[in-house]
Amino acid sequence: MQKTFTQLENFGHSLKAPSYLIKPQNAEDIYEAFRFAKKMGLTVAARGGGRSYNDAALNGGGIVLDTSGMNKILSWEPATGQVRCEPGVTLEQLWQKVLPDSWWPPVVSGTMKTTLGGCLAANIHGKNNFKMGPIGDHVVEFTAVLPTGAEVICSPKKNGDLFYSMISGLGMLGIFTSITLQMKKVYSGLLEVHAWPTRNLKEHLALIEDNAPSYDYIVGWLDTITIGHGQIHATNYLHEGDDPNPQETIKLENQNLPGRLFGVMPKSLLHYFMTPFVNDLGWWGVNTAKYIASLRRHTFRQPHAAFHFLLDYVPDWERSMGRGGLIQYQSFLPKETALQAWTEVLALTKKQGLPSYLGVTKRHRPDNFLLTHATDGFSLAMDFKVTDARRARLRSMLLECDKIVLANGGRFYFAKNSETTAETALAFYGQETVDKFKKLKKRCDPNGLLESDLYRRIFG
Repeated sequence: MQKTFTQLENFGHSLKAPSYLIKPQNAEDIYEAFRFAKKMGLTVAARGGGRSYNDAALNGGGIVLDTSGMNKILSWEPATGQVRCEPGVTLEQLWQKVLPDSWWPPVVSGTMKTTLGGCLAANIHGKNNFKMGPIGDHVVEFTAVLPTGAEVICSPKKNGDLFYSMISGLGMLGIFTSITLQMKKVYSGLLEVHAWPTRNLKEHLALIEDNAPSYDYIVGWLDTITIGHGQIHATNYLHEGDDPNPQETIKLENQNLPGRLFGVMPKSLLHYFMTPFVNDLGWWGVNTAKYIASLRRHTFRQPHAAFHFLLDYVPDWERSMGRGGLIQYQSFLPKETALQAWTEVLALTKKQGLPSYLGVTKRHRPDNFLLTHATDGFSLAMDFKVTDARRARLRSMLLECDKIVLANGGRFYFAKNSETTAETALAFYGQETVDKFKKLKKRCDPNGLLESDLYRRIFG
């Protein structure tokens, strides 16, 4: 098996780590990598699409298993909507396989470039978390290789403790080798989207809370520079018969995001033109223009892919942040304390002169997974530009934000948040949960082979 020593980055390009990169093609390759790691005294981390904003898929000085080559759709049953895939299958491959048969993945991230193995390891949520829960709630079964060489089959009723801990387990208990998911039946290639503006954070959260029960998806954009202006998109599936021509709207060519801006400029070049505007003044102008454009309340129909995968509209958009990259900071607050906590957080960012350029809000519900990030409340994701001059100040400020979130009963999501410490992780997970996770890790990985930079940071 070929091993390449290379430097890997996180998706935000704010963290780097040199590693031995191995690209397994099957379960035997994965176990061979574990044997090699044990022999050489190295640790192993898994990597899929490399879309984590933090250090979840980095392992400085160790081995990184790039599972993106294990990308076969093993079976698809259009009659039942069940699909079985290898872990390197992306959401893009998945929806393009199932949509022509009138199905859609029940939970997706904001980009279609994530792999299913990574989606389960982080237990991703979508704009419908308040109704459908995380992706783990839709996993029928998975198979995985443990560092011991054992191959396990897990479902909610079979090896349930492993099922609810490997999903959300950050890739630290074993490596997924196949995943069986239940898809969602749809009757059109379109969604009905309702958009309206919000004037301040209090109104913003209240409108999400009041309207979520009436919709299949709800998501908010928040201006985190002027603090408060925003917009909400609330969306429903079309019912059978609502679309006069579903055979046409469901075609893949009517879903794919265009590759050119106005049919002329390749979007792959767009991030170069965005870079001069990615600063405090430029982004204030962008947010202000966006808010003014959102003042007219309106309803429209939009293809599934266009609604869900906003992060894919501009390829390599994250590079517009410059050489230092970006940090995405996401916190989850109970509905009773979210307004108070985020008012404090946003005031702190303004006081420190380190504003977030983008804010995205969602409604959430609790789930049964061991390392859960969810709560009965809301999440706010914020993007911060990193430069050499502001890196230390930014880290210090985000650690203060962590304290505010913890004091208000909040939680964090470890596909993001590159600054959060082990003390903070212990505080919101709780000692009982951490002890249970470490006990399972000892059982699945007695030699401690599975580690990542993230694991060392939050579990010591």
